[in-house]
Parts: sequence; structure tokens; C-alpha cells
Amino acid sequence: MKIGVFDSGLGGLVITKALIEALPQYDYLYYGDSAHLPYGDKTSGTILNYTLQAMKYLIANDCKLIIIACNTATAITLRYIQQRFIPVYAPDIKVLGVVIPTVEVATEQNKTRVGVIATNATVRSQIYTTELQKLNPNCLVTEVAAPELVPAIEANDFAKAEKIVHFYAANFRDCQSLILGCTHYPLVKDYFRQELPNVEIVSQDELMGAKLTDYLQRHPEIETALTHGYKREFQVSRSDEKAHRVAQILFDDINLRQAV
Repeated sequence: MKIGVFDSGLGGLVITKALIEALPQYDYLYYGDSAHLPYGDKTSGTILNYTLQAMKYLIANDCKLIIIACNTATAITLRYIQQRFIPVYAPDIKVLGVVIPTVEVATEQNKTRVGVIATNATVRSQIYTTELQKLNPNCLVTEVAAPELVPAIEANDFAKAEKIVHFYAANFRDCQSLILGCTHYPLVKDYFRQELPNVEIVSQDELMGAKLTDYLQRHPEIETALTHGYKREFQVSRSDEKAHRVAQILFDDINLRQAV
């Protein structure tokens, strides 16, 4: 039984690499729905439909634990999947998201001015503001959507991505921490750190390894069901040369294949 990682495209490879580095012994299956990228400009119903298709695919391919790395899919679908879909469709499977672990890190040391940069759909959902203010009702949250950033990264156009980061950085100069609320954004985290040297940049690739390690320690019933074969599979719903070039930034010898 594998750990499945789902993303709307290739950004989730950043999370997957962090998980493999922290917990290399497990078997992993990555699935990126690149055919329908980006999710951030789609309706909630469409996002739910695509995410449910991905969950069924990963479950059919022997994933015992599934991590929705996509912030947009987490924001729009996680509650429904955990509370309504999984109990009926596959009650022995666990599905986790990335928002709560990220919020926990962003509010450490009593930070009360937190920025969030994310997709249109994630910002529209207000999930980060809601969860941040659950932890600290006095937290002032600045949420800004950057819809141009994911397409630039997926197109391997990092010169354009750097200009986009420069444009949006001005919104967060008064923040104590800034959440990069999309799994693609860790690929440009250095640009954010250059633009905002006095702001703590919360990048999900830097926290999810420790968070999953902690989860498996607290849930031995899941950990013991996972196989320890050191196997990694990387699949996308649509593959092209640009996708391979982006994937190779993270995994030199990646075999990125189109799912069937």
C-alpha cells in the first residue's frame, strides 16, 4: 500500500520530494492532473469533480494514505471528501490536506500579521483566514490571489515568474509571515525571500515532511499498512516536453508518464 500525492499539476512534486527525503522507505504514487490545470480559475463544482476522479484513481492504485497537495483542492474539497466521500467509497483510506499544517507553522511565535498568496479559488474560499483566526482570533490576514503565477511555472518560464513575484510582494511588506498557499510556489520561494527579506516565508515543502512523520507516529494503524519498498511512481493526466523540464528541476531521473 502506497502513499498517494495528488496535485492539480506539477507543483505537488515539490511536496512529494520533501516527503521522500523525510520518509524514503515508503512506496509513493504521485498523480498530477495537468490536463485540467489550473484549478484556481475553475468553479467549486468542477474542482470537486476533478478531485474525486483523482481520489478514485489513487485508491484503485493501492494508495492507503492520500495527501491532497493542491491548496485549491484542499480548500474546496477536503471536508466533503473526508466526511462524505471516503466513509462510503473507501472507509479504510485516509485523506489529508496541506492547509492546517501550514497554518500551524505560520502562527508560531505568536505571529499576528500573516499574508497568504494563493490561487483565485483558494483566496475565494477564505480557508486560510478562517483557519488562521481559529488559532488566533486577533490575527490580521492579508490574502491575495496571483492567478498568473502557476501558468508561468508550469510553462517553465521562471523569468516571467520572477516578475510576477516582484509585482505581488508589495502587498506583504508589513506581514510577519507569508504563506505560499500553492504547491507550485515553493519553486519560486527564493524570489519571495529576495523581495521580502524581513518576512518569514512559509513554504510547504519545508514543513510537510516533519508533519507527515508526526502523523504516522500518531497513527501506527496507518503506518503499519504502508509497504516499505522504496518505490516511486510519477503520473500525470497529460504529459508534454514542458512538463518533463519542470519535473526534472526536482527529480533529475524522473520517469514522468501519462496515466491511463
